[in-house]
Amino acid sequence: MADSISTHPTDVDPREYIDSLETPRRRVHGHLLLDIFSEVTGANPVMWGPTMIGYGSYDYTYDSGWSGTYFRSGFSPRKAALSLYGLPPESAAPELWAKFGKHRRGASCVYVNKPEDIDLDVLRELIAIGWNTDPTGTD
Repeated sequence: MADSISTHPTDVDPREYIDSLETPRRRVHGHLLLDIFSEVTGANPVMWGPTMIGYGSYDYTYDSGWSGTYFRSGFSPRKAALSLYGLPPESAAPELWAKFGKHRRGASCVYVNKPEDIDLDVLRELIAIGWNTDPTGTD
């Protein structure tokens, strides 16, 4: 997954990408998430592939020997839903997830229809937990 050409860092400016989104509401949502993730992580946003905005990076190696680099935290303001990456599993912060709001979990991300559906302060806390946790699970 992370080794496909589409998930490598690019030179595209994340703000310009968000400004180019088709729908005005996704532009607003994208800028809001850009501000939140930047504030919590303290890192500069980087476009990873054509649609994902990532913060930080880490190297990983699977037992099979397959290795790569991926972003630690981030999001994608997709048309159907906002995709949030790098948040901790529900077992790591059940009290926060109980207060988070309306969302769906995917294999590697959390889907939110719109920021109004979730508690943004809880999102900040979840980003911080994910950011401060070893993404490889080896610490």
